[in-house]
Formats: sequence, structure tokens, C-alpha cells
Amino acid sequence: MMVRKFYGSNSREALQNARNELGPDVMMISNRSIEGGVELIVLVNDDNNMPAQASEDKPATITEKRIAPPQATEPHPARSRATPAPVIRDTPKQAEPQRQPVPAEVAEVLGEIRSMREMLETQLADISWASTQNQDPRKVAIIREVLGAGFSSGLSRYLSEKYTVGEGDRSENAVAWARAILTQNLLSRNDSTLLEKGGCYALVGPTGVGKTTTTAKLAARFVMRHGPSKLALITTDSYRIAGHEQLRTYGKLLGVIVHTVRDEIEMRIALEELKSKHTVLIDTVGMSQRDDQVSSQLAMLKGTGVNMKRLLCLNATAHMGTLEEVAEAYGEGITGAIVTKIDEAASIGGVLDVLIRKKLPLYYMTVGQRVPEDLALAEAKTLIDMAFDEKKVSRNFWLRDSEVTLMMTHSKRERPQNIELIGTP
Repeated sequence: MMVRKFYGSNSREALQNARNELGPDVMMISNRSIEGGVELIVLVNDDNNMPAQASEDKPATITEKRIAPPQATEPHPARSRATPAPVIRDTPKQAEPQRQPVPAEVAEVLGEIRSMREMLETQLADISWASTQNQDPRKVAIIREVLGAGFSSGLSRYLSEKYTVGEGDRSENAVAWARAILTQNLLSRNDSTLLEKGGCYALVGPTGVGKTTTTAKLAARFVMRHGPSKLALITTDSYRIAGHEQLRTYGKLLGVIVHTVRDEIEMRIALEELKSKHTVLIDTVGMSQRDDQVSSQLAMLKGTGVNMKRLLCLNATAHMGTLEEVAEAYGEGITGAIVTKIDEAASIGGVLDVLIRKKLPLYYMTVGQRVPEDLALAEAKTLIDMAFDEKKVSRNFWLRDSEVTLMMTHSKRERPQNIELIGTP
């Protein structure tokens, strides 16, 4: 072990200086105030540093100890008896191995050091959080409200850090600013040009997200405006038992023929036959975002030679981590998104968080099972207001101040997220 001293204007800066030089495994032993700042004493495991230095120094030592050949001052016969210059090498001495504890003891000691380091980091974060609460309660209000609305800790911290405190600002002003920034960055397409422009649209997403019902809602809305003759429906769902029958039933009610395809060749043939249609809606088979067949399905849609626009269906009731995986698996080349099952979600902050960070345009949202009544155009302000004002989460899931501290502390130790929002300094 090795003890080092570092200095900074405060404890955090001194600890950061220590980590920059020695790595993240340094452990703070003590700190004290000195003139002009803080002195920090840290403990670092030098096993990771010393062998590397020794291995670098060792060859130089070997070359330095090479004995030069004797000068040619002796008679010529003596030179014939001279032997080559011996080389003294620092061969490892068997009798002096490094004294190290057995691996089990080493692991135990390192585990205790890590535990102490995490405890100290948590305590420093608690102190920092308390200082933030005392010095700037408006930024704390942003974190509390944004977290409470269901958004991620990374986005909450980003908004808090970007908030510029104005003279006379209150906590309500800070929260209103955060809501305005979220509204500005939620790319809602609250117009009906999607169906008016026409074209080929494929609804993609995992199983059970509501693609078939949403396809029927879009089809019904189109038929009400333009009639059934200009619309065609295609389904690729031949995996589920009677999976395509649901869409066929809707098609019969609307007077629209439903075509079933199983591979890329059949898709090409179907689209060639339907090229005279104003709009073609494709209901794809639902697959887990972790299924290897997702890439095959996307390749089939891309390989048709048609300018096909893909709309990703996101379930508002799903966990934010799941939605993140879905957006990454299906996200390449996505035209926009449709949020489903908003009426079933206790909080919609998670799905809005993913839409904002992934910069996915949102076209529609579904709020029930009725066709076509429960399909609405997306409006950013309405959705953000729903997230903040209509909190339906049980009190069992509310965060206390101490729990918010722990969450933000853990979030700070994670890899920083690449978040960029318009309207922030």
C-alpha cells in the first residue's frame, strides 16, 4: 500500500486530482483544511503500479551491470587466454520471493478496501447533496419532480445541471423551466399528414405491444376519410395461431382486403400488386427485442425495394430499461414512434424519456382498445402534463429524500449518458 497527499480548493477537487493520477481505486483516509484549500490523504494499492515500474527498470539494471572487456594492455598471449566478458544478470533470487498474502486473504483485503471506498463516496455524496439542498433548493426541486414523473436519473441530473439560476427564481420557476425543456424536446408530430401523404408504413415492435390493434385503428381512420378502395393491408404474422385472422376480421368490417406474406419474395410480389394504392399498412409479427430474428425481419422489410417507412410501437407500461432495448434493437432507420397503452400506465415518464433521448418523432398515442376512437394525435405539452400532473404511482414507490440521495449517488458513478437537449445552455 502507498499513502499520498493531494491538494485542492475543496475535498471533491482533491479527490478528483488523486483519481486522475492514481486511478479510481484510491481510498481517502483523511482530509483537513489548510490555507488556500484542503489537504487529502489517500491510500492506493501500489501492486498495480510497482511491478510495472520494476519491469521497466530491470532491463536497464542488467545493461548497467555488463562488465566491459579488459583493455588491451596485456601482452598478446594473455589475450588468447582471456575469456569473453561475463554478464551479470539480475536473476530472480529464489530465496527472496515477494511476501504476499495468499489469494484468499488478498481478495478479502481488497474487498474491504472497496467497501470502505464506496462508503466514503456515499458519505461524500450525502454531504454534497446536503450542500446542494442548502445552497440551491431549486435544482433539487427539478431532480425531485422529474424523478417523480418517471424520468431517468440521468435526464433529471442533466436538467438540474443545465438550469441557470436567476435572481428571484423560486422552485416553481425551476420546475416549470424543466417541463418546458422536456416539451420542447419531445418531437411530436401532432398533425394528420402521415395518412394524408400516403405511402407504405410498417408497424414494428415486440410481442404484445398492440401493433395489430393500432394498424386497425389507422386503417379505420383512413377509410373514414378516403374510403376503402385506396387502402391495402398486409400482415406478416403467420407465427401465432390465427394471428392474421384478427386483422382479417378488421379488414372485413372496413371492406379492405388483407394480404398475408411469409418472406421477402412474397412481400415484393404483394407490394408490386398494390403499388396503385394510396396507402399500404403492414402489420409485422411481434418479436422480442433480444430475438435474433429481429434483424432478419428488418432485412426483409428493407429488401423490398420500396420506400417503406417503419413506425415503432412502444408500450407505455413497459420498464424504461426494456424500452431502451426495444429502441436500440428496432431503432435503425425508424421514421417515428407510436406509444400504446397509455391508459394502462401508472407513469408515462419512462417512455417519454426514451423518446426524448433517442430523438424519435412521435406520431400517435393509443388510449384504449376501441377502434378507431382510442387513437389520438400526439401532442408534446399534453403528454408532459400527463407525466407530471397525473401521477398514479402508489405511495409505496415514492422516493424519500435519503433514497433520492442514494439514487443520484449511484447515477453519478455510472458512465455519463450522452444527452443533448435543445433549449439548454
